[in-house]
Amino acid sequence: MKTQNLDADFVATIYHNPNCGTSRNTLALIQHAGAMAHIVEYLSSPPTRAQLVKLIHDAGLSVRQALRPNVTPYTDMGLDDLTLSDDALLEAMLRAPLLINRPFVATPLGTRLCRPSEIALEILPPITQVFVKEDGGLVPASAATPPA
Repeated sequence: MKTQNLDADFVATIYHNPNCGTSRNTLALIQHAGAMAHIVEYLSSPPTRAQLVKLIHDAGLSVRQALRPNVTPYTDMGLDDLTLSDDALLEAMLRAPLLINRPFVATPLGTRLCRPSEIALEILPPITQVFVKEDGGLVPASAATPPA
């Protein structure tokens, strides 16, 4: 994890689907960590192509890794064709934002696809108290001390 001075203006942008439990847990974890959440409901306000490319790149993923294969548009659009280019996959994701895996979170410490939600801890201020997920699962307080 990169370190930097954190202040009260630490903002985490989450590309959020309120109907997704992982996305809801990630948003709650962001708030639990004391970060301000900038919520982008990406199904109604999808990212631009440039934003999507940056999210994928900054998270260290391939375009295919950022794609949700378990939704109807994936098979309907023939996206299981492994010969499709990244450009073709990006265009499909922009036409049908449901294809964008979620939740992506971007903070001053980095960008991650937060599946599972605990991945957000890599780019958030350390949490000092246990976090309880919707399903009752526990996320322990961070072992790290806050950056100086």
